[in-house]
Amino acid sequence: MGRQSRLLLTCCLTALLTVGYAHAHPADPDETQLGIASYYSDRFQGATTASGDPFDQQALTAAHPTLPLGTTVVVTRPDTGKEVEVLINDRGPFIDGRIIDLSKRAARKLDMLHRGVARVEVTPIATPN
Repeated sequence: MGRQSRLLLTCCLTALLTVGYAHAHPADPDETQLGIASYYSDRFQGATTASGDPFDQQALTAAHPTLPLGTTVVVTRPDTGKEVEVLINDRGPFIDGRIIDLSKRAARKLDMLHRGVARVEVTPIATPN
């Protein structure tokens, strides 16, 4: 590998690490977060989650970028008052402005299947030991 290639690679890695650090600040497990929820596509059914469990659209689970795996949260739609309790067992979503990806069952309980997304509050209620 030439000198220019190594320099370019070093610059790219430095930029990626800097961006990753800026976006990877952990959520306070005692703080309610406001943002947009989405739900998983059916194509992820059976895929391995970050916790090692297979993804199940019918389970009450979700992905969150920073809360500890195993955290239980209440997801509430402020506009309707509907809420659902889910277990964080995966990482994501990876789209700006979205704070949680829900299983289809959880999204159905929040009445968000038609639109695909909804503004929500995410409140941790139990963290793993």
